[in-house]
Amino acid sequence: MGSISVACYKPRPGCEAALLELVRNHLPPLRAQGLVTERPSIVMRTADGIIIEVFEWVSQEAIAGAHSNPAVIDLWKRFEAVCTYETPSNIPEFQKMFSHFEPI
Repeated sequence: MGSISVACYKPRPGCEAALLELVRNHLPPLRAQGLVTERPSIVMRTADGIIIEVFEWVSQEAIAGAHSNPAVIDLWKRFEAVCTYETPSNIPEFQKMFSHFEPI
């Protein structure tokens, strides 16, 4: 059974374009590793510039295995170079009954 993930990326100063490019292209390598499904991701932006991505892992086992997968570790290092991670509950839009975001 799949697992939907909500990832929140706060771009480092001057890195928004690089982050967007990475987000646009990071699911194919995960698919090649058999870790995420073919379900299209949803990518959006908060009012203060945080990029939110919603995508589906194949399973909990795939998530656990990602932590020791060299291709995934390399991908995560590239993310860390251009962003920090934010907890969804800290994002103002998620404090509202119905959250709205700019589609990307």
